[in-house]
Amino acid sequence: MSRYLDAAATAPLHPAAREAMNRVWDAGPGNAASVHSAGHRADRELDHARTTVARAFGVPTDGVIFTAGGTEANNLGIIGRALANPRGRRVVTTKAEHSSVLASVDYLQRIHGFTVDYLPVDASGRVLDSAAAEFLTADTTLVAVGLANSEVGSVSSVENLSTTALELGISLHIDAVQAAAGLPVSFADGGWPGTGITSAAVASHKFGGPQGMGALLLPRDIALEPVIHGGEQENGRRAGTSNIAGAAGFAAAVAATRASIGTRAVELMASRDALIEAVLAGVPGAALTGHPTERLPNHASFVVEGISGESLLVALDTAGFAVSSGSACRAGQSEPSPVLLAMGYSPEVAQSALRFTLPSPLKEAEIEQIIRILRAEILSVRPNG
Repeated sequence: MSRYLDAAATAPLHPAAREAMNRVWDAGPGNAASVHSAGHRADRELDHARTTVARAFGVPTDGVIFTAGGTEANNLGIIGRALANPRGRRVVTTKAEHSSVLASVDYLQRIHGFTVDYLPVDASGRVLDSAAAEFLTADTTLVAVGLANSEVGSVSSVENLSTTALELGISLHIDAVQAAAGLPVSFADGGWPGTGITSAAVASHKFGGPQGMGALLLPRDIALEPVIHGGEQENGRRAGTSNIAGAAGFAAAVAATRASIGTRAVELMASRDALIEAVLAGVPGAALTGHPTERLPNHASFVVEGISGESLLVALDTAGFAVSSGSACRAGQSEPSPVLLAMGYSPEVAQSALRFTLPSPLKEAEIEQIIRILRAEILSVRPNG
């Protein structure tokens, strides 16, 4: 039995994305900036992809800026916006964010002299949205928070942040990379997660599109300072030759995934909850991380006190189950997860993290095998459980 259970790191390629990319490649070469017929063909493909992504998320067509992934989209949304509108030179985020958010904020602090304030998170890793009035002031430049935490799956409310940011004219950047593929995110007026959002990052490979492709979504027109300089691609906001096949595959995966997002979420939630129940009942020392219900539909994450998460990961991998200990952007690091530390876990417990993110529902036999593997590994280290 072999099973890939690391969709949060990258989802399996969707057939619609593969078909779209093959169509572009089979049509022959073409640079969307060229004026010949091949260039026009490529430009039409790029326009179609942009329109598809814009409609899916309720933003204007020119509010889709294609990037090389979610990391670049977060960089552009945070650094690009802060440098274009640096009022107050003060940024607000949390210590439980993805590394691309934290590194972007750190860059603004180190290189450009911005001050950084950190919103607290609760024991589930959710942003304390109720603290918006305390942390957001008239001199705040930008707020950058994640809609769903990639390591523990908790989904945050940002309604107060959105309302306060809109009232005070503060830029609010949302890292929607993990949330957008599994939840009905829309930035149209009246859509969830809020109308005060200035920009949001999404990534192709979370939807089953190609890796190395993403977008910064702009619900309304704002000034941005490019973080990649060169040509005038993406309306002068992101230089570099357009990835036509990547954009086509990204758009096709978004359209296909969003068409069945409700049905798929229900199926995944049932399987996720069955896995959580089985792990908590059958694995000694296991505890759920993240919120028990307000979490991504396909996400189940745990700590197992007294054992290394890496040893559990290796045991599962040897048996054919590909899982992770947290964000793929932290893979191979020996330090405990900053997310779990921010949530109040000790460094020792934080290093026992294990994350399952399902691309499709699990079978009952697969869940049973996972429990047997985990129990055997734990009992080999702790014979008395």
